[in-house]
This record gives sequence, structure tokens and C-alpha cells, in this order.
Amino acid sequence: MAVSHSDWAARHAPTLDDIEALASQALADLPEPFRSLAADVTCAVAEFAPDDVLAEFGMQSPFELMGLFTGIGLAQDGSTPQTGQLPNTVFLYRRAILDYWSEHDDNTLGEVVTHVLIHELGHHFGFSDDDMDAIEAAADAP
Repeated sequence: MAVSHSDWAARHAPTLDDIEALASQALADLPEPFRSLAADVTCAVAEFAPDDVLAEFGMQSPFELMGLFTGIGLAQDGSTPQTGQLPNTVFLYRRAILDYWSEHDDNTLGEVVTHVLIHELGHHFGFSDDDMDAIEAAADAP
């Protein structure tokens, strides 16, 4: 279905609240037992990752980081919060997600948000980036 130029005239880019709603739906759609195991993980949406976070990862552009898990994962005994410990949090970075989405028209925005959220939740479950890359490659294999 073709979209005319006039169809775009009144449209706006998805807001922080829109991304948060997509993330909330993705969390609600997680199968058990993952949904219960991730119940205490909060999700926050920001425009971009802070400069200190980007520097920590050696990133030059804020468009390089779509999400981040902070906290102590279940594999590191994050199941029992300690006094003064901040909650485990998945941060989603709206502008980086929108940039990726605009360049990959084979995915809906909801699919991109879900993918980033699940990737970051993987860290909560104790998986490294390499572990998750291997899982994704195996899932994509014929």
C-alpha cells in the first residue's frame, strides 16, 4: 500500500511515551517464566544515552547505543536487592532506535523496540552480548 506525501503531513515522530508504551507491551507479552523473572526490572526511555555512558563504551555517536541494562543481573545474585541498590533498569534510547528503524524498513518500530528490550533483558538473565549474538544467529539459521 503506497503512502502519499499528504499522509505524512500531519504525522509526528513517535514520542518517548510511544516508545515506553511499545516497551510495556513487549514486557507484558513475554512468556512465562521470563515475564515473572523480569517483573522487578524497570524500563526507562530517554532521547539518547548520557555522554559518560557513551564514553564508557568508547562510542563516538549517541546513535550507536539503542539500549542499556544497568543493575545486578540474576546470575550475579541480583534476585535479592541490597540496601541502597538501585533497581535493575533497561534504558531505551528513542533517537537511536528511531534512526535504526528508519534505516531498516523490514522491521516495524514495535519489533525494533521489542528486540532491544529483550537484548537488554538478556543481561538481566546473565547473558553476554556474545551469548545473545550466538542465540540470535542460531535462531536465524535455516
